[in-house]
Amino acid sequence: MIRFLAIAQQELDEAVAFHERQVIGLGRSFLAEVLAALELIRRYPAAWQPISANTRRCRLRRFPYGLIYHEDGPDILVVAVSHLHRRPDYWHDHWQV
Repeated sequence: MIRFLAIAQQELDEAVAFHERQVIGLGRSFLAEVLAALELIRRYPAAWQPISANTRRCRLRRFPYGLIYHEDGPDILVVAVSHLHRRPDYWHDHWQV
């Protein structure tokens, strides 16, 4: 199961809205890429760069964002939807790694 911290869900919602305001359809493209990345994370949770023992970052391909997630047994907790060019480690403030 994949769950989001409330702050990560807010970040996702804001990023989708931001991209949609820039170009119609870009928000949907961003969301589609996030959903594809989440499916890969679900299938291969240990495949991405470790940040700590149980926390990893999956970079999106087309957008400068990373999904920061924590492996909790069979579950995945998305900690942040992080823009990689803006304070990339800010999420440490709301998650202990």
